[in-house]
Amino acid sequence: MITCHCNIITEKEIIQAINVMLDEDCWQLIVPVKLYHAMEKRGKCCRCFPNVVDIIIRTTDEYHTRFNWPEEDRIPHRLKLLELRNHYAGEFNEGRQSGHRAA
Repeated sequence: MITCHCNIITEKEIIQAINVMLDEDCWQLIVPVKLYHAMEKRGKCCRCFPNVVDIIIRTTDEYHTRFNWPEEDRIPHRLKLLELRNHYAGEFNEGRQSGHRAA
């Protein structure tokens, strides 16, 4: 499935890049910009970032589960990832002012 239409990046490519980054440092905080830099891409419209953050959370959690990391170590990391998701999932207003009317 294509996750980023601007760069034609699939979910599978994102998951592979995340796993490579986690192999280097399994507790690093991966953000979309860091991930795109590792893939030698850049966010253009950045509308895919909320979906990318969800993929990062899911893949990181699966990675840590696969290696049987203690739950007490995973919880603070998961909270940081959820905070990141909430940041990117905020209301997108396309730069309009609050009083903007179309007609």
